[in-house]
Amino acid sequence: MLLLFFCVWIIFNGTITAEIAVIGAVIVLFMFAFICRFMDYSLKQEILLYKRNVWLLRYIFVLVMEIVKANVAVIRLITSDSEVVEPVMVRVHTNLKSKFCRVLLANSITLTPGTITVSMDEDECVVHCLDKSLSEGMEDSVFVKMLEKLERIGE
Repeated sequence: MLLLFFCVWIIFNGTITAEIAVIGAVIVLFMFAFICRFMDYSLKQEILLYKRNVWLLRYIFVLVMEIVKANVAVIRLITSDSEVVEPVMVRVHTNLKSKFCRVLLANSITLTPGTITVSMDEDECVVHCLDKSLSEGMEDSVFVKMLEKLERIGE
């Protein structure tokens, strides 16, 4: 939030000079102190927010890579004449505690070509897979591992 406040200050001023930067830093520190005192915010929460944002950026990168891999797999599946496509519904159990991480997992599965999250309960998702081969290893996928690490940040 400190960086956000400072960036907003610089953007609203339109120029960057030493005086504007110093005055902005002082104002931002006063605003941050006010927020910490009266709005139940802390520097610990600020650091936790930055750590989680770094993990979310990593997660987005991995998600894009998995989407590309799944695209290649689906293209191979569809263009090959020898294989018969066997659609399957799979229940994926997860130990994710936060609703945010469970929804992120369900959306990541849906964004990956060849799979669609049909329903989501507390500890499991029902996923429709275009082929049986796409359903293998879904419970211990890279998505689940990264989201479990994201949940452990700040415990």
